[in-house]
Amino acid sequence: MHFRMPALDHEVVSLIWAVVLGAFIYFGSVSVGIHGGTAFVVAGVSAFFIFLFVRFRGEDVPGEQR
Repeated sequence: MHFRMPALDHEVVSLIWAVVLGAFIYFGSVSVGIHGGTAFVVAGVSAFFIFLFVRFRGEDVPGEQR
């Protein structure tokens, strides 16, 4: 019997991308010396726009021609 990964809704995938990249931006900013509050705000805004970008532009529709 072969098990497959469960199908995830595209909103969940977009949220995962946003959280991971937002955390990457936050910790990267703090590591280069940016104040924690500033890094948190920049990472939060970036994560929001990453979520929107991946949500609306990141899904492959089978059979769609460009």
